Amino acid sequence: MGRIMAIDYGRKRSGVAVTDILQISANGLPTQRTCDLMEFIKGYCSREQVDLIIVGEPRDLKGNPSESMRYIIPFLNRLRKEMPDMRVEMYDERFTSTIAHREMIAGGFRKKQRAEKGRADEMAAVIILTSYLECKKR
Repeated sequence: MGRIMAIDYGRKRSGVAVTDILQISANGLPTQRTCDLMEFIKGYCSREQVDLIIVGEPRDLKGNPSESMRYIIPFLNRLRKEMPDMRVEMYDERFTSTIAHREMIAGGFRKKQRAEKGRADEMAAVIILTSYLECKKR
């Protein structure tokens, strides 16, 4: 059994999270500059067994794909082209950034810590992956 990776794709930075090898818990990895994301994924997958990559699917309140899908689709196409044997799925990421900020406040993060670039992106990826794992259990 391999890990599951989740990506909270952003135009400048992308949050990344992975499960343990038993696919029980999600842990954040360092936030990546989006321009370096593909190389990071390929490098990580060459060192660790990854069975599935989950990419956050942004939707509006009505459940329709959001405007940012126009940036994510080219990334998905490139990912599938460069890693044709990797299983890739999208998973609803509505409100993950809002939840990440609330979790940081609840966790006692100071305002300066919450403002650090990438911290919310990493947490959003962990939330996406945790939500996916919980849904998979049901």
